[in-house]
Amino acid sequence: MWEQIAAHITEATGEPFGISTNQSVGGGCISQGSTISDGKRTFFVKLNQASAADMFAAEAVGVKEMWETHTIRVPKPICWGTAGNSAYLVMEWLDLRGRGGGSQVWEQMGRQLAQMHRTGTRDRFGWDRNNTIGSTPQVNTWTEDWAEFFAEHRIRFQLRLAARKGMRFDGGEALVEKIPQLLAGHQPIPSIVHGDLWGGNASVTADGEPVIFDPATYYGDREVDIAMTELFGGFSGAFYQGYNEEWPLDEGYDRRKTLYNLYHIINHFNLFGSGYASQAQRMIQQLLRS
Repeated sequence: MWEQIAAHITEATGEPFGISTNQSVGGGCISQGSTISDGKRTFFVKLNQASAADMFAAEAVGVKEMWETHTIRVPKPICWGTAGNSAYLVMEWLDLRGRGGGSQVWEQMGRQLAQMHRTGTRDRFGWDRNNTIGSTPQVNTWTEDWAEFFAEHRIRFQLRLAARKGMRFDGGEALVEKIPQLLAGHQPIPSIVHGDLWGGNASVTADGEPVIFDPATYYGDREVDIAMTELFGGFSGAFYQGYNEEWPLDEGYDRRKTLYNLYHIINHFNLFGSGYASQAQRMIQQLLRS
């Protein structure tokens, strides 16, 4: 397997590559990760079962689209494919140092994320392909209307997955029908979004450069990214300051963020179980009362 991966790197980069060191590192909740080096160049490799090949391909194409905005740093994808029983995704290796760095770095991250949202745009909501949020399928059918897209392909889709697990959230379908009302008057630009921007998918390099990675890319309301940064403890205050100085959020964001984060909480229920059920139910009832 590793010889095949090395040969693919050689083909993709146009420079001979032979593995001299191979070290296991964290690959996230879904996949395994390794760093490989020939003594001169180092790459990060994600590994999973061969059935994950489409998931890795979608991730690579999504990261590439983010990279092509030339705004915020993302790890550049090199190559991807299958070798034996494994799927792999090779990306440039970045020396990440967690969520360290001073306020200036996080302000820069906020500014650069806003620049990515403003630079990468389409005329509709969705994407050219479906992908995954964690290991959950994420439907990205192109849709003209944002409220319709979010109602059908985000909330209703997750509710149906939950129902298959035996969980029918009280008021779920009523909320889906109310989404056009909750988003009335809000007409966002279809921006490229990271789609899964919690603290575990943002970091700072050893050189002090902000980085985001492991996306669930599509074109949507930029506010979905900002909302998710607030979901599990929040980012540095400097991050939000930098973002809003570069591109202020639209009026009403504080009302919309609960709806946008409900998508992730129901998905966490579908991925990790009943620990998220009561939180999702509270959010549904809050939105129905609003």
